[in-house]
Amino acid sequence: MHGVPSPTQLIKKGTVSAGVQRQYSGTAGRTENRQIGVFAAYASSKGRALVDRELYLPKSWTSDQDRCTEARIPDECAFATKGDLAKAIIMRALASPLPTAWVTADSAYGQEWRLRRLLEEAGVGYVLAVPKSQLVHAIGRIDFTITQAPEEAWERHSCGAGAKGPRVYDWAAARLPAIDDFDGDAPTHDRWVLARRSLARPDEIAYYLAYAPAGTGTAELVRVAGTR
Repeated sequence: MHGVPSPTQLIKKGTVSAGVQRQYSGTAGRTENRQIGVFAAYASSKGRALVDRELYLPKSWTSDQDRCTEARIPDECAFATKGDLAKAIIMRALASPLPTAWVTADSAYGQEWRLRRLLEEAGVGYVLAVPKSQLVHAIGRIDFTITQAPEEAWERHSCGAGAKGPRVYDWAAARLPAIDDFDGDAPTHDRWVLARRSLARPDEIAYYLAYAPAGTGTAELVRVAGTR
C-alpha cells in the first residue's frame, strides 16, 4: 500500500566501517560514532516488510578515495544527502510492481519540498511529518496555524493498534487552498495540514503535511499517518 523511508543509525566503534563517523542521531538525541542508512518499508493490510535501503556516506568519506577503496565502496558512489537517498528509493519503488498509494516519512524528509513535489507530480498521496517551524504557503508557520484552531476543530481518532491497545490522539486537519493539476486540468488532489495532539500531554503536538486524492477525509489521513 505504501512506502516509508526512514533513517536507521547503527552504533559502531572504530573508523573503518563504510560511512562511519561521529554523527547526530535524532532518535538517540546525541552524537555518537555510527553508520546511518535510509530504509524503506512497504506496508499493507497483510503486514510490513523492508524493501530497499541506501547507506549514507558523509563527505568525510566521499572526499577520501583511498578510504573508500579500502572499505570497498564503489568508485561511482558520490556524496548524496539523506533526502536525495530517500528520493532515489521512492523513485525505484514507483518504478517497481509495488502498488504504492501513499508515502509516509518523518520530518527529516517531510520538510524536503523537492521530495513532496516528486510525489505530487507522480500523483502519489503522502502524509509527511514536518517540524513545527515548517512554513506553509499562504498560511505561514504550521504551528501558529494549528494553535489558532478552535477546540472544536480537534477530533479524537485512533491511528492504529499499539503495544498497549489503540493509539488514540486528538487530531486537527485543514484543507489548503486548491491547486491546479500539473496538466492544467481540475485538481485531483488536495493539500492538507494535519496535527496530532497527545491526550496526556496536550502541549505535545506533532505536525504533518499531506497530499491526498480529492474526497479524502481526516480519518483516512490519520490512518496513513499511523503507519509511519
